[in-house]
Amino acid sequence: MAEHAKRRRLAKSSDVSDASTGPNTFSSTPSTPVNIDDKLNWNGFCEVESEPNFGVSGVKVQEVVSLDEEILNDLPRPVYGFIFLFKWREDDPDKQEQRCPEGVWFANQTVNNACASVALLNIVNNVADIELGDNLQAFKDFTEDFTPALRGDAIANFKFVKEIHNSFARKMDILNGDLQLKNEAEAKKKGRERTSSAEDESIAGFHFVAFVPIDGKVWKLDGLERQPQNLGVIENQDWVLQAKPEIEDRMAKYEEGQIEFAILGLVKEPLSGFVSTLARNVKSLAELTKRLDSLKPDWRDFIESSVNVDRVVTENLVTGPDAIYELTQELIEQSQLAQSLEDVVLHDVAADIMDCHQKLVLEQTGLRASIIEEQQSIRSDQERAASRRHDYGPAVEALVDILARKGVLKDMVV
Repeated sequence: MAEHAKRRRLAKSSDVSDASTGPNTFSSTPSTPVNIDDKLNWNGFCEVESEPNFGVSGVKVQEVVSLDEEILNDLPRPVYGFIFLFKWREDDPDKQEQRCPEGVWFANQTVNNACASVALLNIVNNVADIELGDNLQAFKDFTEDFTPALRGDAIANFKFVKEIHNSFARKMDILNGDLQLKNEAEAKKKGRERTSSAEDESIAGFHFVAFVPIDGKVWKLDGLERQPQNLGVIENQDWVLQAKPEIEDRMAKYEEGQIEFAILGLVKEPLSGFVSTLARNVKSLAELTKRLDSLKPDWRDFIESSVNVDRVVTENLVTGPDAIYELTQELIEQSQLAQSLEDVVLHDVAADIMDCHQKLVLEQTGLRASIIEEQQSIRSDQERAASRRHDYGPAVEALVDILARKGVLKDMVV
């Protein structure tokens, strides 16, 4: 992930050398965690193990644990793209387009360690029906007519993306990044170049590649390749199953027992859909209740006496705005009733309306459970992200120092 962007680097070696000195000196002592100022003032990109969150509305990154068709079918729809994390191996350059096609937003990775951000941007900038937010939308508009290489340079200098990407940086990440740039600059000055592809592969890092449906075709967007790769026309309206063989082919190249890859799906965030469906459910129940009150005022007694009614379900029924489920009065008022339900409301047979009412009550039980589950998933993701951002290095250093002073490490040192 960190070794191959140099093939398209536009900065001079002197610029790289200067980037690892002076301005990047830590404002804090070596034994303290990296602070916000250190991250903001650093010129590089840290190596990350997870996907940065650029605040795009209505989307989430979800781990894909398997490419089994059943697992893929369970992904929230639509699936906007896949991010494949693997140990980088150069693909056949003849598979690439001669130039970036019109309508495909594709950026090269021109700086080390930026591949996670590049892969995400190569997906979200090709999705028409999501809200990018002011910063990303302005960036997309600004780079619309750029070449892939110029877009990559624009990403490298995009403060908004760099700050979010480097929010995961720890002090050792920054030190390693600066050391790598320094070593590369020194090697370039001495004229050292790698000539062996075997050597190149042996030191290859992990890399993020995007797979995206664009204008009826599936594309592989690899920032380390000069141009995008067209994987074919989408058939049967399901691009996910069409991208599956391409990813499986890459996975099959690893020796048995090696697990050196991961798959992430950029999907529609399901929580808002669950809440919208709950709003329609609540409004529908209110309309049915109003109709039943006019037709059969004692209908509630009949429902409560029914052996098929679960009292817990009925007692926990949501009938209006509820902060627990992020349900507002505005959402309820804006929701549209299904035509089939409007037809039921016009019925004069109370039994038919009560039957529909009970079906909606049971439906709501599942909706509430889905909302709570997704809320918990979001909190877990936020906690994991906070944990990844925490710099544990100084704590480990302090612990080792204590063990050394107590003589515990004496017998371990060779």
